[in-house]
Amino acid sequence: MNPLKKLAGQTAIYGMGTIIPRLLNYLLLTPFYTRIFVQGEYGTVTELYAYAAFLMVLLTYGMETAFFRYAESEKSPKNVYSTSLISLFITSFIFIFFVSFYSQPIADLIRYSSNQEYIIYFAFIIGLDAFSAIPFAKLRQENKALRFTIIKIINICVNIGFNLFFLVLCPYIASKNPDSVILTFYSADVGVGYAFISNLIASIVTLILLFPDIIRIKFNFDTSLLKRMLKYSYPLLIIGLAGMINEVSDKILLKYLLPDSVDAMAQVGIYGANYKLAIIMTLFIQMFRYAAEPFFFAEAKKKDAKKVYSDLMKFFVIFCLVIFLVVMMYIDVVKYFIGPDFRSGLRIVPIVLMANLFLGVFYNLSIWYKLNNLTLYGAFIAIIGAFITIVLNVILIPEVGYYGSAWAHFFCYFSMMMISYFWGRRVFPVNYDIRRILIYTAIALLLFSISKVFVIQIESLKLAVNTIYIILFLFIVYTIEKPGFARSFK
Repeated sequence: MNPLKKLAGQTAIYGMGTIIPRLLNYLLLTPFYTRIFVQGEYGTVTELYAYAAFLMVLLTYGMETAFFRYAESEKSPKNVYSTSLISLFITSFIFIFFVSFYSQPIADLIRYSSNQEYIIYFAFIIGLDAFSAIPFAKLRQENKALRFTIIKIINICVNIGFNLFFLVLCPYIASKNPDSVILTFYSADVGVGYAFISNLIASIVTLILLFPDIIRIKFNFDTSLLKRMLKYSYPLLIIGLAGMINEVSDKILLKYLLPDSVDAMAQVGIYGANYKLAIIMTLFIQMFRYAAEPFFFAEAKKKDAKKVYSDLMKFFVIFCLVIFLVVMMYIDVVKYFIGPDFRSGLRIVPIVLMANLFLGVFYNLSIWYKLNNLTLYGAFIAIIGAFITIVLNVILIPEVGYYGSAWAHFFCYFSMMMISYFWGRRVFPVNYDIRRILIYTAIALLLFSISKVFVIQIESLKLAVNTIYIILFLFIVYTIEKPGFARSFK
């Protein structure tokens, strides 16, 4: 089968396991949270999940990519799986124990002194999810995309179900029947904490579903193999941590850098809600990464690998540009996915979308250091990006608030993309079709600019004209790329 066609199929299947759960999360939980919680409460959700994302990278320490790398090169993939699984079990257990034990000092440190329980909830959520990462990676490595997808969907369904149970059904029953048995385990005072409890229950259910994959092997801990895997993965850990600084530090820094006259947690809530309007781009990039990472390693052995990588980059950018146009041309519809109190931040959406496009291109470019065991170079680029993110946030947040955070994302990912491209040309040159990529990007931005300059007041007519803009972009791309589409996906 044509490699790009195979990758497209795998991406679609992993998209079921990535897009459907997160779309359900987005389509149900984000509108739900932004209507049931006030801005400050949603700010709490945004901030704590920012910490969780950072800690997840720390707790998995690049072992997923190391697993793919050594499962391909070692004689016994089962030994690689067993070693990495035991390693993550030990570190996750230690993390849960220490964070739970020191939960109150940690709560004091991040200004949640009266909510120590939030720290304990997240200790277990992060620890369980980190340990689950390797069983999920094994499913990907074995191309068991359907099982991967089903478990991911069950996870989010359980999460959503318990959110609705605790935050809608229980309050309703309690208001109608003050003597209900539900009051033995439900308390309205927990409030936003039930969002975290629901997530914890979903993580436990996920681990139970993965249990057959965990115990269906002969456990063997190879310390020599682990040392080699850690040597390969520790630069990836640096990349991941730097990447999370780029991704989530703004949601943490806003509380500390906004002027005292501003309700900081409300601003965090508004920013977090509007940031999620770029979720379609984020989801596409994530599902692409799930399928592409093992694909890159497998394809590297073939003589036409660089041609495949080049074609892949071009089609990836085209798809991202279509997503950009769809979201921005229909922003008057998309905005209804968040509550009315949060829509004042819509101006950050195009900036975040383009920033994510740059990030996706950077992931494509990362093959040059991953395939050549030069992950330390990737770590260096990510550190530069983290430095840019922190500096720009410190400078811009006090002046323009979360708008500055959005621009910090933009310039961070643009810088990382450019550095990786020029550095990669010297180490692992791939003849990317830069000319067409820039042409398509210019056309998409031009169409978007036209739609903003020539504003149509009649809503239905505006949506119709914007639809024509999207169709025009697709027509131009198809006209130019028709021979390439036929060749690449036949």
